[in-house]
Amino acid sequence: MKLLRLAPENTKFPFMRFRRVSYPFSAVLSLIAVALFVFKGMNFGIDFAGGTVIELRAKSGAAEVGTLRTLGESLKLGDIEVQAFGNPADATLRFGLQGQGEPAKQQEAVERVRAAVGADYDLRRVEVVGPRVSNELVQSGTLGVVLSIIAVLTYLWFRFEWQFAIGAVIATMHDLLLTVGFFSITQLEFNTTSIAAILTIVGYSLNETVVVLDRIRENMRKYKKMATAQMIDMSINAVLPRTIMTATTVMLALLSLVIFGGQVIRSFSLAMIWGIFVATYSSIFICSPMLIYLGLRNEDADRKQKPEAEPEQEIELQPESFVSMYDDVGDAPVPAAPAPRRAAPKSAASKGGSKSGPRRNRPKQG
Repeated sequence: MKLLRLAPENTKFPFMRFRRVSYPFSAVLSLIAVALFVFKGMNFGIDFAGGTVIELRAKSGAAEVGTLRTLGESLKLGDIEVQAFGNPADATLRFGLQGQGEPAKQQEAVERVRAAVGADYDLRRVEVVGPRVSNELVQSGTLGVVLSIIAVLTYLWFRFEWQFAIGAVIATMHDLLLTVGFFSITQLEFNTTSIAAILTIVGYSLNETVVVLDRIRENMRKYKKMATAQMIDMSINAVLPRTIMTATTVMLALLSLVIFGGQVIRSFSLAMIWGIFVATYSSIFICSPMLIYLGLRNEDADRKQKPEAEPEQEIELQPESFVSMYDDVGDAPVPAAPAPRRAAPKSAASKGGSKSGPRRNRPKQG
């Protein structure tokens, strides 16, 4: 039985070839996100901006958003926001702080809205947040995000080499900037659930980054003579099926929350979908190429320290040296059998010669 695979195995995608494109592209997106945050701002919910939110339900039929907006503007409560959510009969009416945010004035504004729409709508929920509470929530939320990021990045600093830690920090900051830009351009309500979404995105991004970095470190020890870019490509391709499978399953769960979760967690779900996409992108195209630029392997220095190979000396082989260049078994040369040595002639005048053997008859001298 074959397992479900969303990506083929043994892929050889050259991810590092795109690093000269991914870095300028990400830099442009980050600058756009910062510009949107500064000039356009974010749609802060009453958790951070303060104000009143009233949840209405029509007694009969669907809620008429246009009519509710006209009634709210006639009450002169400042900026009025009316949105439909959930069932067609449900709607929310939101307005800002009244005066200096005194509770009495906020309650008076709620009673005026009740008197204006009470004949056709039921007030299901009324939520009032004063300026002091909203400021405390802003400070607490910001402090929680910063401390959690510092704690995780400190762990990475001691867990991996400094090049890996810097790459993870840059990838995490990249994901945070693009998430803030997403809230600015879509004008989703930024409330306490959005803080939870940001923290979840940070955790998911670091998890994806650690998985890739751990495989890179393992292959770096195993393939010491392989080029850095080639080794990083091999590591990313090795974890690519796992990355695609994880991202797909999380996306399916988040799409279910967007469709069936209602307006309350809509901003959380959409931000998480964007964050999953950005975190997967940054772990491959932001963090991994940073290791090359930070000099994970000083390949230039290794080439200078490596001595130059000495030229091979040519060896002249005599024809009699080998019977055959290759034998029947392998490629090793087989030496020829040594030629039989010839016996040297014995000298007649040598002293201490052997007396054995036939004697030669010498002619007699007359």
